[in-house]
Amino acid sequence: MEKKQKKRSEVADEFKWRIGDIFGSDEAWRSALDETSALAAAFADKYRGKVTGANVEACLAEQDALSEKFMAVMVYARMKLDEDTNVPQSQGMADMAQGLFVKCLAAVSFVEPELLCINENDLPLHGKYKQYLNNILRKRSHIRSAEVEELLANAAEIGQAPDNVYGMMTDADMKFGFITDENGEQIELTQSRFIPFMESQDRRVRKDAFETYYSAFKKQINTLAALYSSSVKKDVFFAKSKNFTSALDAALFENNIPLSVYSNLIETIHEFLPAMHAYMRLRKKALGVSELHMYDIYTPIVPSFDAKVSYDEAKKGVAEGLAPLGADYVGTAGRGMDGGWIDVYENEGKRSGAYAWGVFGVHPFILLNYENKLDDMFTLAHEIGHAMHSYYSWESQPYVYSDYTIFLAEVASTVNETLLMEHLLDKTTDKKMRAYLINHFLEQFRGTVFRQTMFAEFEMLTHEMAERGEPLTAETINFLYRGLNEKYYGPDMIVDEQINLEWARIPHFYSAFYVYQYATGFSAAVAFANHIKEKGPESYKSFLSAGSSDYSIEILKKAGVDMSETRPVREALALFTSLVSKMEEALEL
Repeated sequence: MEKKQKKRSEVADEFKWRIGDIFGSDEAWRSALDETSALAAAFADKYRGKVTGANVEACLAEQDALSEKFMAVMVYARMKLDEDTNVPQSQGMADMAQGLFVKCLAAVSFVEPELLCINENDLPLHGKYKQYLNNILRKRSHIRSAEVEELLANAAEIGQAPDNVYGMMTDADMKFGFITDENGEQIELTQSRFIPFMESQDRRVRKDAFETYYSAFKKQINTLAALYSSSVKKDVFFAKSKNFTSALDAALFENNIPLSVYSNLIETIHEFLPAMHAYMRLRKKALGVSELHMYDIYTPIVPSFDAKVSYDEAKKGVAEGLAPLGADYVGTAGRGMDGGWIDVYENEGKRSGAYAWGVFGVHPFILLNYENKLDDMFTLAHEIGHAMHSYYSWESQPYVYSDYTIFLAEVASTVNETLLMEHLLDKTTDKKMRAYLINHFLEQFRGTVFRQTMFAEFEMLTHEMAERGEPLTAETINFLYRGLNEKYYGPDMIVDEQINLEWARIPHFYSAFYVYQYATGFSAAVAFANHIKEKGPESYKSFLSAGSSDYSIEILKKAGVDMSETRPVREALALFTSLVSKMEEALEL
């Protein structure tokens, strides 16, 4: 008997996010789209060629108002599409929102170039827009003329094509077939079910899921390589157009992150790869296999342990784990979990994975694909971290500083996971549960620090290849990716042929140089978790409330974590090394 995904209509409303909190109906959304389009045109007519020291603050205030209205339109449309990517109406709404994005971007594209034509002494550098204006001045050498900026803004929609095509291809069009589960039942293999299958205690199920899943990517690998190559070339084009030395330079410059942070991360991880290799040897021994394959790296190495967690249990566990953050934090998060913030379960056509997003002045939203796994409880804690970061920033900052940079985003989410982990380790008296949790913590390190750094190195190398004019074909990308897996996983791992294709299933590669921030964020989070336990949550909450009111590195420094040094990464990796030893002791290996 085949077990298929539920349709959206078959999921109970209590487990769906309340998207109507943004717009009460699609008709209201369309009205807002038209209104925002008109405002964009009016803004350009009013200020193009007319920005002066005297009207800068008024101009920026209207720009903020336009951005705020646009974001509501965009978030609603994309969330509707993510509910079910097969719905043509939702596809059309997302396409219209993307068109509005290009129009709004073009409508404000002259602002920064015109600001740079104003004498610095005539700018209001001590008012509400101090940080914004100082950041603009920092970008002086990378902002082109108003005409060129408008041209680049209009090219943005074309630049989004590889990402959009990839998303539709892998979420809506690709089918991964069926496999036989542990009970002999035929189950449809989907994006969100892949990792749960890979966690199976039945090695035959893991192997079948691994081979079946990647066979779907192999059939499309040349198309996927062309898409990724186009995305990389897009990054290189826009970087050169903005006078950056490289695509990596352009990506890090946006948040004023030194290039050394990226290179230091990779070099420090390379230094600690022996600890990763030791974990792979431990895993091989614990699983009792003569050969450790890539399909063996997700399954818990604590045998015969049932770690099923219902959604209600997860909400309770998360609330208890986050208690060190204070009653106000836990209370607000609890209301969010019960009050329409979260879209909980998988349905046919729903976007895979998980994320937190939202609308300033409304509230955050969270997309999950909850499968009753322990990992899913940690995912809930993770996304609540993002949501509460937004909540505190929106409560404390004006719109212009209400968002936070990607560099900071993964800190809040990982603090929550770390606190939950420590709570569960303190609470359990079951030896198997303790070993399971240590294994989970090790897997967080493997997946968030080591694996994401491997991804970061992959992105760096592929972009360098494109910048040297070297071809990015399926063959060259596969060869590069295989070599990185061999380096990171070490001699005890059999690097199966299928893993050469793994890059093709990673959507983050279409947002270049994003993933390294998982590793830096995890390291900063470990430091914050220790600080919260020792001194309370107040300095951490000041971090949550800061939004983008200062540069990311400075916001962290003010809260007590200096990511311009390698110390936080080293301390996190030292913890990983100690956890490997603790796991050996727990399993009595």
